[in-house]
Amino acid sequence: MILGLELTTVWFILIAVLWIGYFTLEGFDFGVGMLLPVLARDETERRVLINTVGPVWDGNEVWVLVAGGATFAAFPEWYATLFSGFYLPLLLILVALIVRNLAFEYRHKGDTAQWRARWDAALILGSFVPALLWGVAFANIVRGVPIDADKEFTGTLFTLLNPFGLLGGVVTLLLFLTHGAMFVALKTDGEIRHRARALAVRLGIAAAAAAVVFLTWTQVITGSAGSSIAFMLAAAALVAGIGAAARGREGWAFLGTFVTIALAVAGLFLALFPDVMPSTTDPAFSLTTTNAAATDYTLTVMTWVAVAFTPIVLGYQTWTYWIFRKRISTRHIPTDELAGAR
Repeated sequence: MILGLELTTVWFILIAVLWIGYFTLEGFDFGVGMLLPVLARDETERRVLINTVGPVWDGNEVWVLVAGGATFAAFPEWYATLFSGFYLPLLLILVALIVRNLAFEYRHKGDTAQWRARWDAALILGSFVPALLWGVAFANIVRGVPIDADKEFTGTLFTLLNPFGLLGGVVTLLLFLTHGAMFVALKTDGEIRHRARALAVRLGIAAAAAAVVFLTWTQVITGSAGSSIAFMLAAAALVAGIGAAARGREGWAFLGTFVTIALAVAGLFLALFPDVMPSTTDPAFSLTTTNAAATDYTLTVMTWVAVAFTPIVLGYQTWTYWIFRKRISTRHIPTDELAGAR
């Protein structure tokens, strides 16, 4: 036990923290990718947008890898049921992430407009698909899916495409678009900065409307006192972020969407606990932090590993953001068409 908490609860919290880190950081990456054709007017401006996330996007993706690995090690039954039942959506997310990563790496290796346009399309699509499907997946995890007595998912792809799941996808899509626009406004200067700030306000209003409906629905289905507080604070943070963007306070605006996503994800995990994957077939078949967990020995070893290496990872990523903290604009982009776009 740690601070009076069972190791299973500790690892549930740690996995929640990993997903919070992933969505708050990779969320603006997805947003920037999707906004490429909206905010950029020419090749130079497209380079500016890509450069805002160029130094950090690959580090941000580490969070999802660690979250997946931690789930596999700490809750193997949860991992097995989740990845078998959600196989196709997760496969589509994986393919989209691969395509997106290739776009970052190969866009600048060709010198023709057609070459860059194709990789731009890959970047946009590779950002859109995960932004939508992660929301669908997490909405279904919290809502519950058909699981039998053998802990096997008995539904189909269409089981996941229910109104609640699709609304969850729309919410993450709009939140990531807003988060990305806030990040561009924070990281750039000149016309792109003003364009992004104005767009962030409009996107934020749409995201707020969708998020209120989704989070209220979640609270009605499976909410708790803790999740209701997290959801209300998330809504307040989003409103504050939109207000800050309208006043030209980009730093506070970005912090607002950052906190919004963090609290919303935290609220989903609070609504889920102590289940990790509820069963709509029979509540007795639900996977919980107890019946889906690994052995105490495994959790103990993992805990010591996490204590040793987590500060190193956090320190390195913080240092990266500090080094690349300055704004960029079109004047920082080389005029040579063969110059790197990252």
